[in-house]
Amino acid sequence: MMSQPGLFYSGGISVLFFLFWLVSISFGLYAFVLFVKLARRGIEALDLYNYAKNREIRDRYESAKKDDLF
Repeated sequence: MMSQPGLFYSGGISVLFFLFWLVSISFGLYAFVLFVKLARRGIEALDLYNYAKNREIRDRYESAKKDDLF
């Protein structure tokens, strides 16, 4: 006689639990991929914002010196 008949029988993990676990893992991986994509877009948007602000500040303060030349 066997003490444990198998993984998916009454003594082990049920099939539904295994499928639920598999779906949960796949949703977790999908959510992680979406989070990484969102983070990359956020970093790119922040880089563009910083570039625009630095350019605005440079134009404002460097243009004051250009007026002194004329």
